[in-house]
Amino acid sequence: MPGPTRAEQRHQEALAQRLAEAGFVLPGGLITRKMRCGKPNCRCHAEPPELHGPYLQWNRSAGSKTLTRLLPADVAERYRGWFDNARRLNDTLRELEALSVAIVERDRRA
Repeated sequence: MPGPTRAEQRHQEALAQRLAEAGFVLPGGLITRKMRCGKPNCRCHAEPPELHGPYLQWNRSAGSKTLTRLLPADVAERYRGWFDNARRLNDTLRELEALSVAIVERDRRA
C-alpha cells in the first residue's frame, strides 16, 4: 500500500507544527468604516460630506448570519494579530488538505 512518501510526511509534520503554534485566532475580518448619521443637518450630509469615523468594525459569520461589532482602536490593535493568526491557520489547513488530496489521487492512479 503506497501511502505518503517520506517527503510528504515531513511536509505534513511541518504543517502540523505550524498549526500547533497558531495561538489565538479570531474569525472574520477587521475593516475601517466612515459613516453617515441620521441627523439631516449634520456635516455628514453636506456637499461634500464629512463622514463620521473612522470606526473599526469586526465582521464575522455565525451560521447564516453576519455579526458586526464596533471595536475601539486600542481593542482592535490588541487583537489584530489574532485575525492574522486565523488567516495563516486557514492557509495552513488548505495546504494540508491539498497535500492529502494529492496523495490520495496519486495512490488512486497507481
